[in-house]
Amino acid sequence: MEELGVYGGLFLLSFLAATFLPAQSEFGLVGLILAQDYSLLLLITVASVGNTLGSVVNWLLGRSVDRFSDRKWFPVSPAQMNRACGWYRKYGQWSLLLSRAPFIGDPLTLAAGVLREPFGRFLLLVAIAKTGRYIVVAALTV
Repeated sequence: MEELGVYGGLFLLSFLAATFLPAQSEFGLVGLILAQDYSLLLLITVASVGNTLGSVVNWLLGRSVDRFSDRKWFPVSPAQMNRACGWYRKYGQWSLLLSRAPFIGDPLTLAAGVLREPFGRFLLLVAIAKTGRYIVVAALTV
């Protein structure tokens, strides 16, 4: 039961880290890897799925930007949105491979929703980026 809580905690941390909430899932992953009590493959999988699903929330917010952008809680300023959409227009779908990057990744996933990136392609590219980052973090840790 404790393992379920550990993996659930990593999932939640990774999910939140992909949204606009301040969270650092890499530190959680590194700590659990160093504990050597948990499956490395399962840790990477749980972190990757959680982080990818968090980006899906951003994509959904982007799809609904007209309805939410004027709300006080909306996480992106108009200037940030314009910058992210400009970058996305310039580099297209491949910019989603940078969705793993701090500061620009979250706005890019939001811009993908605003600019109506097809969900299947969005999900594939973001999953590749997020999983790749966690594999690198895990490799550097072990």
